[in-house]
Amino acid sequence: MIKLADYLPQIEDLIDRALEEDLASGDITTDSLIPPHAKGKANFLSKSTGIVAGLELAGMVFLKVDPFLKFSILVADGATVKQNDVLASVSGNVADILKAERTALNFIQHLSGVATLTARYVELVKGLPVKILDTRKTVPGLRILEKYAVSVGGGTNHRLGLGDMVLIKDNHVAILRKGGLGIQEIIRQARSKSARNIKIEIETSNPEDALAAANAGADVIMLDNMRLDDMRRAVELIKHKAILEASGGVNLDTVRAIAETGVDWISVGALTHSARALDISLELAEF
Repeated sequence: MIKLADYLPQIEDLIDRALEEDLASGDITTDSLIPPHAKGKANFLSKSTGIVAGLELAGMVFLKVDPFLKFSILVADGATVKQNDVLASVSGNVADILKAERTALNFIQHLSGVATLTARYVELVKGLPVKILDTRKTVPGLRILEKYAVSVGGGTNHRLGLGDMVLIKDNHVAILRKGGLGIQEIIRQARSKSARNIKIEIETSNPEDALAAANAGADVIMLDNMRLDDMRRAVELIKHKAILEASGGVNLDTVRAIAETGVDWISVGALTHSARALDISLELAEF
């Protein structure tokens, strides 16, 4: 599981840029209406049921705006929350709370949405020996945070970046096949030019290519947009010689049937590119 503490410089830079978007010209509404020394307290309230993620990040946002604010987390990331649950509170200068409000909410709502959607997929394959994986289909700049949210929701992280493992996609294969290389030669070339500890995965579109990849020593074989019967055939042919990853055409309606084919991993781009934000609000409780 990704630990936010391991990425603090990157996260702090992201928070700085997010606050700059909102506060580059100041907050003319708050500055013109709210007394500068007014004190108060506000609560983060869940407006719907879901999995919360990103509360620590929200606290960092408030403390960037005003290091004298007090931020208290009342539920842990990964907790299931329901309507009107209080997730966290912030107290201190009211003007500074209002200035940080939207940026903090944007992070919490988005990450909680990712965690909530991930948890739905994980629940649908419960009882089967399969992992739900994310992809690199993330909002530019937010990958670490979104993959953190996936892990909070019970999912498993795939590659963080292109340097984590060799993943030979269809475009790589098309170029190399034009040069006369087959599946086995492609994998051998990748193996010979990679560090010994690097895993090699290749995308395949039919059971025969998947078997060829397994025989060539691929560590992971992606079954890309295969029909269910083709996935089952690949599982039968390969018999645990490699990890099998199903990809493409995965949604909440299809994920259980895909898992039942016997694949090891199911990668779901929707976890990060299509998650709906969880409805969370910040409401003043004392002022």
